[in-house]
Amino acid sequence: MASKAVKSVKNLGVFQKPGLFDKGVGALLPEAYRKFYKEWKETEPSAVHYIPEEGKWRRDELTGEVQPIQNAPIPLTYPKEHNSHLWGGEAIIQGFQLRNKNSRRVPHFWVPTLKRSVVHSEVLDKYFSVIVTDRTISLINSNYGFDHYLLKTPAYDLKSLLALGLKRKVLKELEAGCPTLKDQPELQKEILNKYMKYLNAYTSDEIDWYGYSFTEACRRIERKIEEQETIVPLKHVYRAQLIDKLRAAHIEEAMTQSLKSSESGLGTTWLQKMNPFGKKKTT
Repeated sequence: MASKAVKSVKNLGVFQKPGLFDKGVGALLPEAYRKFYKEWKETEPSAVHYIPEEGKWRRDELTGEVQPIQNAPIPLTYPKEHNSHLWGGEAIIQGFQLRNKNSRRVPHFWVPTLKRSVVHSEVLDKYFSVIVTDRTISLINSNYGFDHYLLKTPAYDLKSLLALGLKRKVLKELEAGCPTLKDQPELQKEILNKYMKYLNAYTSDEIDWYGYSFTEACRRIERKIEEQETIVPLKHVYRAQLIDKLRAAHIEEAMTQSLKSSESGLGTTWLQKMNPFGKKKTT
Protein backbone atom coordinates (compact mmCIF):
# COMPACT_ATOMS: atom_id res chain seq x y z
CA MET A 1 0.00 0.00 0.00
CA ALA A 2 2.86 2.36 0.85
CA SER A 3 4.53 1.80 -2.52
CA LYS A 4 1.28 2.58 -4.34
CA ALA A 5 0.90 5.78 -2.31
CA VAL A 6 4.45 6.82 -3.20
CA LYS A 7 3.81 6.16 -6.91
CA SER A 8 0.59 8.17 -6.81
CA VAL A 9 2.40 11.09 -5.18
CA LYS A 10 5.14 10.96 -7.81
CA ASN A 11 2.56 10.97 -10.58
CA LEU A 12 0.83 14.09 -9.26
CA GLY A 13 0.93 16.81 -11.86
CA VAL A 14 2.34 14.47 -14.52
CA PHE A 15 0.44 14.69 -17.79
CA GLN A 16 -0.12 11.28 -19.34
CA LYS A 17 0.11 11.54 -23.11
CA PRO A 18 -2.89 9.79 -24.71
CA GLY A 19 -2.05 6.75 -26.80
CA LEU A 20 -3.38 5.60 -30.15
CA PHE A 21 -6.34 3.85 -28.56
CA ASP A 22 -7.25 6.69 -26.18
CA LYS A 23 -8.51 9.28 -28.66
CA GLY A 24 -10.39 9.70 -31.92
CA VAL A 25 -11.31 6.70 -34.02
CA GLY A 26 -8.63 4.63 -32.29
CA ALA A 27 -10.75 4.56 -29.14
CA LEU A 28 -13.51 2.79 -31.13
CA LEU A 29 -11.30 -0.09 -32.31
CA PRO A 30 -12.27 -3.48 -30.85
CA GLU A 31 -10.23 -5.47 -28.35
CA ALA A 32 -9.38 -8.02 -31.06
CA TYR A 33 -7.40 -5.42 -33.02
CA ARG A 34 -5.73 -4.06 -29.90
CA LYS A 35 -4.48 -7.54 -29.09
CA PHE A 36 -3.01 -7.89 -32.58
CA TYR A 37 -1.41 -4.43 -32.47
CA LYS A 38 0.19 -5.17 -29.11
CA GLU A 39 1.69 -8.37 -30.51
CA TRP A 40 2.82 -6.64 -33.71
CA LYS A 41 4.26 -3.35 -32.49
CA GLU A 42 4.79 -3.57 -28.72
CA THR A 43 6.47 -6.99 -28.45
CA GLU A 44 10.23 -7.32 -28.87
CA PRO A 45 11.03 -9.36 -32.00
CA SER A 46 13.28 -12.38 -32.02
CA ALA A 47 17.01 -11.71 -32.22
CA VAL A 48 18.22 -11.91 -35.81
CA HIS A 49 21.38 -9.77 -36.05
CA TYR A 50 22.95 -10.81 -32.74
CA ILE A 51 23.11 -13.91 -30.52
CA PRO A 52 21.52 -13.27 -27.12
CA GLU A 53 23.18 -14.75 -24.05
CA GLU A 54 21.23 -16.69 -21.44
CA GLY A 55 21.21 -15.85 -17.77
CA LYS A 56 21.91 -12.62 -15.89
CA TRP A 57 25.66 -12.92 -15.17
CA ARG A 58 28.78 -14.25 -16.86
CA ARG A 59 32.35 -14.83 -15.68
CA ASP A 60 35.28 -13.70 -17.77
CA GLU A 61 37.44 -16.75 -18.65
CA LEU A 62 40.75 -14.85 -18.36
CA THR A 63 40.25 -12.54 -15.39
CA GLY A 64 37.46 -14.39 -13.58
CA GLU A 65 35.57 -11.11 -13.20
CA VAL A 66 31.78 -11.43 -12.97
CA GLN A 67 29.90 -9.10 -15.28
CA PRO A 68 26.16 -8.60 -15.92
CA ILE A 69 24.72 -9.85 -19.20
CA GLN A 70 23.14 -7.09 -21.25
CA ASN A 71 21.27 -8.25 -24.34
CA ALA A 72 20.81 -4.85 -25.96
CA PRO A 73 18.92 -5.18 -29.27
CA ILE A 74 20.59 -3.63 -32.30
CA PRO A 75 18.62 -0.61 -33.62
CA LEU A 76 16.89 -1.64 -36.84
CA THR A 77 15.38 0.43 -39.64
CA TYR A 78 12.40 -0.76 -41.71
CA PRO A 79 11.74 1.30 -44.87
CA LYS A 80 8.22 1.58 -46.29
CA GLU A 81 9.16 -0.85 -49.10
CA HIS A 82 9.58 -3.50 -46.43
CA ASN A 83 5.78 -3.79 -46.13
CA SER A 84 5.49 -5.18 -49.67
CA HIS A 85 8.32 -7.73 -49.22
CA LEU A 86 9.11 -10.72 -47.00
CA TRP A 87 12.37 -10.03 -45.18
CA GLY A 88 12.13 -12.79 -42.58
CA GLY A 89 12.98 -10.50 -39.65
CA GLU A 90 15.97 -8.82 -41.30
CA ALA A 91 16.25 -5.05 -41.51
CA ILE A 92 18.64 -2.22 -42.36
CA ILE A 93 21.39 -1.62 -39.79
CA GLN A 94 23.13 1.73 -39.47
CA GLY A 95 26.61 1.81 -37.95
CA PHE A 96 30.26 2.62 -38.54
CA GLN A 97 32.87 0.71 -40.48
CA LEU A 98 36.65 0.83 -40.15
CA ARG A 99 37.83 0.50 -43.72
CA ASN A 100 41.45 1.40 -42.99
CA LYS A 101 43.26 0.99 -39.68
CA ASN A 102 44.98 4.31 -40.20
CA SER A 103 41.78 6.30 -40.81
CA ARG A 104 38.64 7.11 -38.88
CA ARG A 105 35.50 5.06 -38.97
CA VAL A 106 32.91 6.03 -41.58
CA PRO A 107 29.12 5.63 -41.48
CA HIS A 108 27.84 2.49 -43.14
CA PHE A 109 24.50 0.81 -43.82
CA TRP A 110 24.09 -2.95 -43.89
CA VAL A 111 21.17 -3.81 -46.18
CA PRO A 112 19.65 -7.31 -46.58
CA THR A 113 20.29 -9.11 -49.85
CA LEU A 114 16.96 -9.12 -51.69
CA LYS A 115 15.88 -11.44 -54.46
CA ARG A 116 12.62 -12.27 -56.21
CA SER A 117 11.25 -15.74 -55.64
CA VAL A 118 7.98 -17.67 -55.90
CA VAL A 119 6.20 -19.09 -52.86
CA HIS A 120 3.20 -21.42 -52.83
CA SER A 121 0.26 -21.46 -50.43
CA GLU A 122 -1.46 -24.83 -50.19
CA VAL A 123 -4.44 -23.37 -48.33
CA LEU A 124 -5.07 -20.60 -50.87
CA ASP A 125 -3.96 -22.81 -53.77
CA LYS A 126 -1.96 -19.93 -55.25
CA TYR A 127 1.59 -19.00 -56.21
CA PHE A 128 2.99 -15.60 -55.21
CA SER A 129 5.95 -13.81 -56.79
CA VAL A 130 7.50 -11.81 -53.96
CA ILE A 131 10.82 -10.25 -52.97
CA VAL A 132 12.47 -12.22 -50.16
CA THR A 133 15.77 -12.65 -48.36
CA ASP A 134 17.82 -15.80 -47.92
CA ARG A 135 16.63 -16.00 -44.32
CA THR A 136 12.99 -16.02 -45.48
CA ILE A 137 13.65 -18.99 -47.76
CA SER A 138 15.49 -20.74 -44.93
CA LEU A 139 12.57 -20.19 -42.54
CA ILE A 140 10.05 -21.47 -45.09
CA ASN A 141 12.11 -24.61 -45.62
CA SER A 142 12.66 -25.20 -41.90
CA ASN A 143 8.91 -24.92 -41.30
CA TYR A 144 8.14 -27.32 -44.17
CA GLY A 145 6.09 -24.94 -46.24
CA PHE A 146 4.98 -21.34 -46.70
CA ASP A 147 1.66 -21.81 -44.87
CA HIS A 148 3.35 -23.36 -41.84
CA TYR A 149 5.81 -20.47 -41.78
CA LEU A 150 3.03 -17.86 -41.80
CA LEU A 151 0.84 -19.62 -39.24
CA LYS A 152 3.65 -20.47 -36.81
CA THR A 153 5.41 -17.10 -36.90
CA PRO A 154 3.97 -14.38 -34.61
CA ALA A 155 3.15 -10.91 -35.89
CA TYR A 156 6.24 -9.25 -34.38
CA ASP A 157 8.50 -11.52 -36.45
CA LEU A 158 6.48 -11.42 -39.71
CA LYS A 159 6.56 -7.62 -39.45
CA SER A 160 5.55 -6.66 -43.02
CA LEU A 161 1.93 -5.91 -43.96
CA LEU A 162 2.21 -8.28 -46.93
CA ALA A 163 3.04 -11.25 -44.70
CA LEU A 164 0.36 -10.28 -42.15
CA GLY A 165 -2.26 -9.84 -44.87
CA LEU A 166 -1.45 -13.25 -46.36
CA LYS A 167 -1.68 -14.81 -42.93
CA ARG A 168 -5.13 -13.27 -42.43
CA LYS A 169 -6.28 -14.67 -45.78
CA VAL A 170 -4.99 -18.14 -44.87
CA LEU A 171 -6.75 -18.04 -41.50
CA LYS A 172 -10.02 -16.89 -43.08
CA GLU A 173 -9.79 -19.59 -45.71
CA LEU A 174 -9.29 -22.26 -43.04
CA GLU A 175 -12.13 -20.83 -40.95
CA ALA A 176 -14.47 -21.05 -43.96
CA GLY A 177 -13.45 -24.65 -44.64
CA CYS A 178 -11.23 -24.03 -47.69
CA PRO A 179 -13.99 -23.27 -50.24
CA THR A 180 -11.29 -22.72 -52.89
CA LEU A 181 -10.72 -26.50 -52.94
CA LYS A 182 -14.39 -27.50 -53.02
CA ASP A 183 -13.91 -29.12 -56.45
CA GLN A 184 -11.19 -31.36 -54.95
CA PRO A 185 -12.81 -32.88 -51.84
CA GLU A 186 -9.94 -35.25 -51.02
CA LEU A 187 -7.32 -32.48 -51.17
CA GLN A 188 -9.65 -30.17 -49.24
CA LYS A 189 -9.97 -32.70 -46.42
CA GLU A 190 -6.21 -33.25 -46.37
CA ILE A 191 -5.46 -29.51 -46.15
CA LEU A 192 -8.00 -29.00 -43.37
CA ASN A 193 -6.58 -31.86 -41.32
CA LYS A 194 -3.10 -30.45 -41.83
CA TYR A 195 -3.72 -26.80 -40.86
CA MET A 196 -6.92 -26.60 -38.78
CA LYS A 197 -4.94 -26.83 -35.54
CA TYR A 198 -3.71 -23.25 -36.02
CA LEU A 199 -7.24 -21.85 -35.62
CA ASN A 200 -7.25 -22.78 -31.92
CA ALA A 201 -5.09 -19.76 -31.11
CA TYR A 202 -7.58 -17.23 -32.55
CA THR A 203 -11.21 -16.26 -32.20
CA SER A 204 -13.32 -15.37 -35.23
CA ASP A 205 -13.17 -11.67 -34.33
CA GLU A 206 -9.37 -11.78 -33.94
CA ILE A 207 -9.01 -13.35 -37.40
CA ASP A 208 -11.27 -10.67 -38.88
CA TRP A 209 -9.06 -7.85 -37.54
CA TYR A 210 -5.68 -9.54 -37.96
CA GLY A 211 -2.97 -7.97 -40.11
CA TYR A 212 -4.31 -4.43 -40.62
CA SER A 213 -2.21 -1.34 -40.06
CA PHE A 214 -3.56 1.23 -37.62
CA THR A 215 -4.66 3.51 -40.48
CA GLU A 216 -6.43 0.67 -42.29
CA ALA A 217 -8.18 -0.41 -39.08
CA CYS A 218 -9.43 3.15 -38.46
CA ARG A 219 -10.76 3.43 -42.00
CA ARG A 220 -12.48 0.09 -41.60
CA ILE A 221 -14.23 1.11 -38.38
CA GLU A 222 -15.26 4.41 -40.00
CA ARG A 223 -16.88 2.56 -42.92
CA LYS A 224 -18.75 0.33 -40.49
CA ILE A 225 -20.05 3.35 -38.59
CA GLU A 226 -21.17 5.02 -41.83
CA GLU A 227 -23.02 1.87 -42.90
CA GLN A 228 -24.81 1.63 -39.56
CA GLU A 229 -25.64 5.31 -39.19
CA THR A 230 -26.21 6.86 -42.59
CA ILE A 231 -26.90 10.58 -42.15
CA VAL A 232 -29.60 11.81 -44.58
CA PRO A 233 -29.85 15.60 -45.12
CA LEU A 234 -33.12 17.09 -43.82
CA LYS A 235 -33.91 18.63 -47.20
CA HIS A 236 -34.16 15.14 -48.69
CA VAL A 237 -36.42 14.01 -45.84
CA TYR A 238 -38.75 17.01 -46.19
CA ARG A 239 -38.83 16.64 -49.97
CA ALA A 240 -39.87 12.99 -49.73
CA GLN A 241 -42.56 13.82 -47.17
CA LEU A 242 -43.93 16.59 -49.41
CA ILE A 243 -44.06 14.30 -52.43
CA ASP A 244 -45.92 11.66 -50.42
CA LYS A 245 -48.43 14.24 -49.20
CA LEU A 246 -49.01 15.55 -52.74
CA ARG A 247 -49.51 12.06 -54.07
CA ALA A 248 -51.95 11.24 -51.29
CA ALA A 249 -53.90 14.47 -51.89
CA HIS A 250 -54.04 13.87 -55.65
CA ILE A 251 -55.32 10.31 -55.20
CA GLU A 252 -57.92 11.46 -52.69
CA GLU A 253 -59.12 14.20 -55.04
CA ALA A 254 -59.40 11.79 -57.98
CA MET A 255 -61.38 9.29 -55.88
CA THR A 256 -63.76 12.09 -54.75
CA GLN A 257 -64.42 13.20 -58.31
CA SER A 258 -65.03 9.62 -59.44
CA LEU A 259 -67.48 9.08 -56.59
CA LYS A 260 -69.43 12.28 -57.46
CA SER A 261 -69.69 11.34 -61.12
CA SER A 262 -71.01 7.88 -60.34
CA GLU A 263 -73.60 9.27 -57.94
CA SER A 264 -74.90 11.77 -60.51
CA GLY A 265 -75.42 9.01 -63.04
CA LEU A 266 -73.12 10.53 -65.59
CA GLY A 267 -70.73 7.59 -65.65
CA THR A 268 -68.83 7.85 -68.87
CA THR A 269 -71.30 10.19 -70.59
CA TRP A 270 -69.25 13.26 -69.67
CA LEU A 271 -66.79 12.15 -72.29
CA GLN A 272 -69.53 12.31 -74.88
CA LYS A 273 -70.39 15.85 -73.80
CA MET A 274 -66.80 16.92 -74.26
CA ASN A 275 -66.79 15.42 -77.80
CA PRO A 276 -68.50 17.83 -80.24
CA PHE A 277 -68.78 15.08 -82.88
CA GLY A 278 -70.51 12.63 -80.62
CA LYS A 279 -74.14 11.71 -81.05
CA LYS A 280 -76.53 13.50 -78.78
CA LYS A 281 -79.54 11.80 -77.31
CA THR A 282 -82.84 13.30 -78.26
CA THR A 283 -85.47 13.77 -75.65
